[in-house]
Amino acid sequence: MADGRERQAEIGPIVSSAHLADGALPALSELEFGLILAGNAFDRWMVRCMTAAGEPGCAPIDVLVLHSVAHRQRPKRLGDLCSVLGVEDTHLVIYAIKKLEKRGLVKSTRAGKEKLIAATEKGLETCLKYRAVREALLVESVKGLGLDAAAASAVAATLRALSGHYDQAARAAASF
Repeated sequence: MADGRERQAEIGPIVSSAHLADGALPALSELEFGLILAGNAFDRWMVRCMTAAGEPGCAPIDVLVLHSVAHRQRPKRLGDLCSVLGVEDTHLVIYAIKKLEKRGLVKSTRAGKEKLIAATEKGLETCLKYRAVREALLVESVKGLGLDAAAASAVAATLRALSGHYDQAARAAASF
């Protein structure tokens, strides 16, 4: 009886689109499928963790914006938020900020002509509740995998580098 690796070799790589895996780098299709699954799972996680932290009805972008605004407890400019989050459509972030303001989680101020967004006390408390839920439900289970911190950091660095390649390819495709 064949072991798991031999069976996978017989079946081929696990991808979402076999026609994309037929190209010069099939492993990239495997990685992309992993990104699809991880991205969707991460979105679900953020929404449900935020609900458990006491803020139901948030979209993934709302959660990302709140955590980014709360980062280091310093007000952020819209452009900086979009840049850090890799969001080209500023309207998505503007809409998230408006929703978070209505919930009392962030507030907007002006510094000259610039609009700055900061977390409110309620927003900071919500982030701490989110962290507590994350520690209890996610971190503990991930620690059980025995994942090496250095290996996780290396994967994160690889993903950031790949994002640059995808961004460059996206710019090229826009003028194709």
